[in-house]
Amino acid sequence: MHKKSFVLILLFIFKIASAQKETIFSGLVIDSKTQNPLENAIVSIQNSALMHLTQKDGTFELHSALSGEQLLLIHSQGYKDLLLKVNSNFGQKVNLGILLLEEDQIENLQTTIISLLESDLNEDNSLSETTSSLLQSSRDAFLQAAAFNWGQARFSVRGLDSENATMMLNGMKMNKIYDDRPQWNNWGGLNDVLRNQEFTIGPAPSDYTFGGILGTQQIFTQASAYRKGSRISFSGSNTNYNWRTMITYASGMKASGWAYVFSVGKRWADEGYFEGTNYDANSFFISVEKKLNSKHSLNFTGFYTPNSRGKNSPNTNEVTELKSEKYNSYWGYQNGEKRNARVKNVDEPLVMFNHYFKINDRTNLTSAIMYQFGKIGNSNIDFQDSDSPDPTYYRKLPSYFSSLYAADDGEFSGEFTPDYENAAISKTFFLQNSQMNWDSMYRANQRPVTNSEGIITGYEPSKSHFVLYEDRTDDKTLALNSNFNTQLSENIFFSGGILFKNLKSHNFQHLLDLLGGEYFKDIDSFYKGNQSQSDLRNPDRQVKAGDTYGYNFNFYATTAEAFTQFRFVYRKVDFYLGNSFSTSKYQREGLYQNGIYPINSFGKSQKINFENFGFKGGLTYKISGKQWLFFNGMHLTKAPSLRNTFSNSRLNNSIVNGIENETLSNADFNYVYHSPKLKMRISGYYALIKNVTKTSFFYAEGIFDDGAGYDNTDAFVSQTLTNLDKKNIGAELSLEYQVSSTLKSIFSAAYGSYTYNSNPNVVITNDANAAITDTETTFDFGESLLKNYKQSGIPQQAFSFGIEYHDPKFWWVSANINYITDRYIDVSPITRTSRFYINPASGFNFPEASEERAKMLLEQEKLNPVSLLNMTGGKSWRIYKTTIGLFASINNVLDFKYKTGGFEQARNSNFREMNQDVSSGTPSFGPKYFYGYGRTYFVNLTITL
Repeated sequence: MHKKSFVLILLFIFKIASAQKETIFSGLVIDSKTQNPLENAIVSIQNSALMHLTQKDGTFELHSALSGEQLLLIHSQGYKDLLLKVNSNFGQKVNLGILLLEEDQIENLQTTIISLLESDLNEDNSLSETTSSLLQSSRDAFLQAAAFNWGQARFSVRGLDSENATMMLNGMKMNKIYDDRPQWNNWGGLNDVLRNQEFTIGPAPSDYTFGGILGTQQIFTQASAYRKGSRISFSGSNTNYNWRTMITYASGMKASGWAYVFSVGKRWADEGYFEGTNYDANSFFISVEKKLNSKHSLNFTGFYTPNSRGKNSPNTNEVTELKSEKYNSYWGYQNGEKRNARVKNVDEPLVMFNHYFKINDRTNLTSAIMYQFGKIGNSNIDFQDSDSPDPTYYRKLPSYFSSLYAADDGEFSGEFTPDYENAAISKTFFLQNSQMNWDSMYRANQRPVTNSEGIITGYEPSKSHFVLYEDRTDDKTLALNSNFNTQLSENIFFSGGILFKNLKSHNFQHLLDLLGGEYFKDIDSFYKGNQSQSDLRNPDRQVKAGDTYGYNFNFYATTAEAFTQFRFVYRKVDFYLGNSFSTSKYQREGLYQNGIYPINSFGKSQKINFENFGFKGGLTYKISGKQWLFFNGMHLTKAPSLRNTFSNSRLNNSIVNGIENETLSNADFNYVYHSPKLKMRISGYYALIKNVTKTSFFYAEGIFDDGAGYDNTDAFVSQTLTNLDKKNIGAELSLEYQVSSTLKSIFSAAYGSYTYNSNPNVVITNDANAAITDTETTFDFGESLLKNYKQSGIPQQAFSFGIEYHDPKFWWVSANINYITDRYIDVSPITRTSRFYINPASGFNFPEASEERAKMLLEQEKLNPVSLLNMTGGKSWRIYKTTIGLFASINNVLDFKYKTGGFEQARNSNFREMNQDVSSGTPSFGPKYFYGYGRTYFVNLTITL
């Protein structure tokens, strides 16, 4: 008995001693409008690991062992952060009283326009992805500018595209195995239910994954985490779509232990900003949680976002000058309505089950199983024994007649002899026939029916010369993961996780529409005999709508990865160490025996395996409660994407010769200052990516000589780059200054240098040559002198200055001016090889090829700077228990016309052809460009119940 009493006394004394070494902060957090308590608001001490969630009644009690003046931060999704100065006095209880959080009208606006900034357009124009459209939830001023203001000009944070970031949903990695990039369309239109996020920049630590050199984005859809209520919104715009509506409801956690959330929405447009770009998208979301007990909870998440979008064409300067920046060659009238030949359809439902296990107050285990299936299709016109239906086909443009040259025994004489008469005729014809002619394609697919007197009485279907098809990918992905987090001691935290993914991807050419014809022949009319057959096992097939033809194969991929991370948290210094290991196995299975590659196309390829590792670490030095320094570093190897592993997956099983893991190194330095008046971040970073592999396809003229074994110097080829290195160096600055209680100024700047850091090797595969030799023939073109060329499509400098005014009567307005510069178009690697100077007819250098002229021809084109003025504003009203919000924005107020990017056409693959084309002044194969939006608007009405 005495021993028990002694122990109790010791515990009591210890408790008193512990209490004397800490300060207890308490308070009540409520909504400033409704006066309702806010549950699950985050209360934390800045620059420390101390954090507490408010209770159901809005109260909190935070125990702090830190001394001196500190900054206490209160954060709740959809509200403005509240930052308070507090003093720690050990042994005291500090009651902060009632703390009011104001609704963040800016954030509400931003979440409503997420889908206007979707970066899915980039996969069609060879540009790097812009900042993820979901980054707006970050409160960092720099990322706000990157997403809303610079994103219009295809700005990428740190010059890195999305394959270098890790996108996560409830701890599950969402990057596609095919290209390592998220498919943003999979969650388009789900703005209201994707607001619970955590985001890290660069190699900074994440509790959910090892991450990539660009950062990590984690979205939470646990039903109980959503604020209870309903939300209805109506939107109008003139960008991708014209109209949108969304309805969302969250029940909150009920006494029965159930919580659920659902959201439905629709976006549509008969025509978006660019001509002929129709848009139709629906979105459905559900999240249901059952709290089994205090330790276990189960959550189901499912969403389905089928969407269809008409694409817009890149155009040469010649075409744009003849038409306009909005011109789109992909559409034409059919029965009085616009019909786009190139439409992207995404239809990939996803279901996920999560198990949340709270082992104890310091340890959590979260596990998930995910299954995603569906299809992605990109349509186009296929044609046989006919000319291209594209109205901008080079033979249909004036430049085809204005860029003719006189020749002397096959050698360039330098004399320019344009055919002005036919060029003028061509111009008139193009202006009158500048859209795709659907009627003529239907007529070409039918034959006349005559009566006994030879008079045409009608038409009937015949062999189709033109058809509409789509490149289809049907994926089935099964994924399992588990994340473990625990606090090992007062100062040490551990995170770890495993992930397994299995993919079966069916890729094929799918015939959509015979365009009035009876059938289409499954052959490649460019070749003859057996070489023309898509499948030697079923030769000369007559295919119809719904059939598979052309190419047909499966990809199989299995990936597994694991990571561990230790964080050490102390009064002045925090640091962390992390590592990762992953394996990737790829295989192709050909379902057709292609006539060009009869030996190497049918059946399964060899399996290729990649093993990779990663290490990262960082240090935080806490100068004070307002200032701190971050240092982060990362080094990892990474498997090449499935897309770039096979040199020509549509036709054969060949794996890129000498393919290797990519190697990535990254480091950054950050200085952060936070006070109630001023928020500032200064960052410097360095990234080096080595051994990148990249595969592309194009038609090249004058590319092969007699030694190639093929009697035509022109060919449709596949080009593979290996050992391509990229180097990104730069700095970021963001400043927010609260001038007064109603006025805030914001400045953000990005300054970088994003270059190629090696001369990659170029290998060309000529299918035509393979058709002759019965084997695949590749040609090593040697090094492409790309080192020090700029990476394309990425603004290397961007600046933004803005002013925000918030009136106490709940209306606000903001304006910002942006300047974006140092943007370059994509260059053609093949023209930077030694083959560029060789005459394919003689095997010797062109006599007229001079170093000075070549330098002019191969200089990388720099796009003009972009200046954009953007304005936003809104007002909210509280009527009984309903909040009504009206928001509006106008981007590019001055209607500035600008190019967002472009690329050199690789068709002119030798010096003479390029020189002749460029010297004409109106080159037939000049660069093609994409254009940004002019003046656009967005209006949104939201009703929150």
